[in-house]
Amino acid sequence: MSLLTSLNAQAWRRPTLALVCWAAASWAQAALPIQHWTQPSGARVFLVESHAIPMVDVQIDIDAGSRRDPVAQAGLASVMAGQMANGTRAEPQGQGPYPQAMDENQIGEAWADLGASFGGSAGGDRMSFGLRSLSYPDLLDQAVALAARQMAHPAFPEAMWLRDRERISASMREALTKPGTVVQQHFAQAVYGAHPYGQRATPETLARIGVPDLQQLHTQSLRACRATVSVVGALTRAQADALVQRLLAQWPRESGCPSLPPVPEVAPLAAAQNLNLPFDSAQAHVLIGQPGYIRSDPDFFALLVGNHILGGGGFVSRLTEQVREKRGLSYSVYSGFAPGLHAGAFTVGLQTRPDQATQAVAVAQEVVHNFVQAGPTEAELQAAQSNLVGGFALRIDSNRKLLDNVANIAWNRLPLDYLSNWTQQIERVSAADVQRAMARVLQPERMVTVVVGAAP
Repeated sequence: MSLLTSLNAQAWRRPTLALVCWAAASWAQAALPIQHWTQPSGARVFLVESHAIPMVDVQIDIDAGSRRDPVAQAGLASVMAGQMANGTRAEPQGQGPYPQAMDENQIGEAWADLGASFGGSAGGDRMSFGLRSLSYPDLLDQAVALAARQMAHPAFPEAMWLRDRERISASMREALTKPGTVVQQHFAQAVYGAHPYGQRATPETLARIGVPDLQQLHTQSLRACRATVSVVGALTRAQADALVQRLLAQWPRESGCPSLPPVPEVAPLAAAQNLNLPFDSAQAHVLIGQPGYIRSDPDFFALLVGNHILGGGGFVSRLTEQVREKRGLSYSVYSGFAPGLHAGAFTVGLQTRPDQATQAVAVAQEVVHNFVQAGPTEAELQAAQSNLVGGFALRIDSNRKLLDNVANIAWNRLPLDYLSNWTQQIERVSAADVQRAMARVLQPERMVTVVVGAAP
């Protein structure tokens, strides 16, 4: 059955927009039952059944992010995940709907015919593969088979990698002509030092990556025992379990699960550092920050609320009030944490006229210092809590967003009732909690400040 025929045959089952919105509101107000189990292979599965629309979203995460890249081959994990779309080898057993070798065009056409999508990527901590498909059995079965083939039997054609390497390298070189890229690069190096979070792929590191390196990483990293699989959609537990088994069926199996070498923690900054880099730019780009906190920090909610007040709440934040509204030094200014398995950066960012950069930096630093010292007012706290709680439904108003949240719970080993209790956790935060948590994590006197394009 073609995709169009299948959709027409099932048109009566499509939900209206009102039904989808009603389902999102219901999720926000009721408990979100996350089912969890471990398969015999060791794969950990997390499922939220959502039968409002005939859709299935799957995310597979493994501990093979860029933090494990060799220093001389920074970018290896991201490259490998992306190159898996460039072709597949013939399936050894010659079974299933896609047994033959396929090139990138054939793979793209196959996904287009299914009306489904699949792709891989790598962040700092994890490598992820995402599948989205309609849940109609004839389409979903083929989508699962094709995704399983791409993951288990990538061809890594050398011609495609050489082509893509040149394209990516050219894009990197072009990006370095922009002040936003330059400030980000120097900021990461200053904040993280030698930690892998500070590594950045360059044309030079990509030049050291060959097809054998892609093949070796693929062989070493894709292990079912290391897979964390999150599923959201119109499936029962039995159906989800069977789907995950088929997705991972061709991954290597082994007794036990070999431990991966530990990655060191991010070292705290010993002293303040100021970098002023000349750049011919209409705007000076400014980043101020330091290592922040890990995602499992018990003060996560206090820090979330605190950052919302400081600079994460947009036009109602302290930084916006002082830097933009009162002094007109920047159109926008923000702050944010990026917690991961290690302490991701705390960042204050803004752009300003080159001749105003010194003043803008001083004001931003003063706002951070005062907030860390005194914490928020009760009015600020209540406004932030109301805003965060009121916007919670928008965090889970689609399958994709809900999947992101479930994957976050699964990867970071958060309680299964994390989403159900999210608003209550926000409401429990006190002004004292915020002040204590921010003062513990942030040291304004030891932050990095990078300015690119300030007036001499």
